[in-house]
Amino acid sequence: MITATTKTARTLSGASKYTGTWGEAQVRHLLRRTMFSAKKSDIDYFLTKTMDQAVDELLTVTSTPPDPPVNNYNTPRVTDPDIPLGETWVNGPSNPALTGARRNSWKSWWVGLMVDQDRNILEKLTLFWHNHFATETNVYRDPIHAYNHSKMLRSGALGNFRSLVRAVTIDPAMLIYLNGNKNTAQAPDENYARELQELFTLGKGPDSQYTEDDVRAAARVLTGWRINRATNVTYFDARQHDTNDKTFSAFFNNTTITGQSGTDAGDKELDALLDMIFDVDEVARHIVRKLYRWFVYYDIDEAAEENVIKPLAQTFIDNNYEVKPLLKAFFTSEHFFDSINYGCLIKSPLDYSVGLARQYDLDLPDSSDVANQYYFWNILWQVAFIQQQDLGDPPSVAGWPAYYQVPQFHEIWINTDTLPKRNQITDVLIAAGVSRGGHSMQIDPIAFAGTFSKPEDPNALIDDMVAYLHTLDAHPDQKEYMKSILLAGQTNDSYWTDAWNDHKNDPDDTIKRNILLIRLRQLLKYLMNLAEFQLS
Repeated sequence: MITATTKTARTLSGASKYTGTWGEAQVRHLLRRTMFSAKKSDIDYFLTKTMDQAVDELLTVTSTPPDPPVNNYNTPRVTDPDIPLGETWVNGPSNPALTGARRNSWKSWWVGLMVDQDRNILEKLTLFWHNHFATETNVYRDPIHAYNHSKMLRSGALGNFRSLVRAVTIDPAMLIYLNGNKNTAQAPDENYARELQELFTLGKGPDSQYTEDDVRAAARVLTGWRINRATNVTYFDARQHDTNDKTFSAFFNNTTITGQSGTDAGDKELDALLDMIFDVDEVARHIVRKLYRWFVYYDIDEAAEENVIKPLAQTFIDNNYEVKPLLKAFFTSEHFFDSINYGCLIKSPLDYSVGLARQYDLDLPDSSDVANQYYFWNILWQVAFIQQQDLGDPPSVAGWPAYYQVPQFHEIWINTDTLPKRNQITDVLIAAGVSRGGHSMQIDPIAFAGTFSKPEDPNALIDDMVAYLHTLDAHPDQKEYMKSILLAGQTNDSYWTDAWNDHKNDPDDTIKRNILLIRLRQLLKYLMNLAEFQLS
């Protein structure tokens, strides 16, 4: 239930434009929330921009869609008779025998887009919409529907929210998932009509007062939409449509949607339904609350509701429900950069697993080796899956509980099952890594240390690593312990400086390299096992 839940004000900052310090801490905060972590090169790049320039660039997305997923699954046991290895299956014929293989291909491909994302918000925002308009491939199953659904979310992510709702309403994956393809005049199905109002537009707060009769009326409006199984395209069957008038409650000003007949009846009544819903301001407030929980903090107190949610909702309304102007105001607000909002969210499993690949700039195969490229993307998907975030398959139409379950919210991500797995993953990557086909997904701690300005100085290196890997600074006692790792128990800083310079002057000497390797692995393992590493 998305309502104000805390009476004591957590912060009194609001939606006014941020005019404070713009430096590395602010850039890191912005990128951690809008991307799947940030590479050091990303941080360095945006440090050359002003706040407005940085946000504008993050909200600028190329209109060219990414190449679709390909056949990566041909093996002696699995052979696609229609699609060769390395070519896309999304335009080919359906093949029930390959449903599982193609779904895995799609999920791996999607993770690959997150790993190799451009310097913009698109991938993080596409996942937001996937959680908001949640569907489950385990229900609708068809991998072509899965690809087309995610393509729709991606193409509309920064566009008009009303247009996105319309596209989702008649999308094949959603029609199957919420029974819209079975909705007839003789037996109206209320499933999608309910979620359209309860989850997708109006929410369940005290100011959302639609009725059960409104759900039934909306279901009748939406009768007649079907899917052409041969082409995977939605069409309208006028014979299955309820042509009678549909009257709604006082919440919707007793609006009557005139019953239509003919081939365009479905479009006309759908547009009328959305016009009626979007005439209610609670739509804007509901979506801003959802964005707030995703990008800022899980709890919305009365001060945040008044000073942040309502003003930004008005911005959304004033811009005719265009997403981009809303996000521009959102990410340049004083509230977003309020220091209390730094490091206050637990990383989602996808943030965690994809973030590892990006923070350490892991060397993964390129498209010239499709089978291994998808294999490592699949590993990252599996890492998120075992932490209870299965891309493409949220647990219900409400999405992942971390974004709505009172009172735990994001704390759901960390439990006795998932925390040890997070630590095991980082322990593997910092040690032996994961190898296949001559490739190794492994953290190179020496190369990583070398990306910082003074790797030979143990104090500067620790400060830089903490600032990069953690959202909060470490306690001085923790830093002293970290330094003792680099100095191998010695007290003089030169013990590390000499070891670093010795290796740099003679990089082929295995003994000198191993001295650095052992200490840096121990340091990074310690850093990643601290609670602060779980925060964004």
